Amino acid sequence: MNKKVKFLCHAAIIAAIYVVLTFLASVMGLSSGAIQVRFSEALCILPYFTAAAVPGVTVGCLLANIVTGCAPLDIALGPIATFIGALIAYFLRKHKWLVPLPSVLANMAIVPYVLIKAYGAEDAYPFLLLTVGIGEVISIYGLGMLLLFALEKRKKIFA
Repeated sequence: MNKKVKFLCHAAIIAAIYVVLTFLASVMGLSSGAIQVRFSEALCILPYFTAAAVPGVTVGCLLANIVTGCAPLDIALGPIATFIGALIAYFLRKHKWLVPLPSVLANMAIVPYVLIKAYGAEDAYPFLLLTVGIGEVISIYGLGMLLLFALEKRKKIFA
């Protein structure tokens, strides 16, 4: 199969899964608010396996924010945070335990600003930084590392 087609297919599948998982967390009331636990954020470890995960999770985040009714600022900045985290994670892929860290930090830096400006969160930035960080650690280090270890045995699917 053509490498470009395979790359696009992997990215599209990752984006679709991201949207579905975000929608599921949204329906359960877990994907918004100060502590956000988006199941889809676990996919931010996928750059460990494939470069296609970088556009995959970025586009997935964009589409997920649109379909779940996020504010325009969230639709714009959420995917930027996801892209930054995923791109740096790709470059850290040789250091398994560091792969989730860029996504955690990028979201901690950007999401509190979005919560304050787009949603009128009254909480202080440091408090939101902490609560967003907690949600990201649960999503990416907790769920994401479980996913990484489960997929590591089947990493040929990304070849």
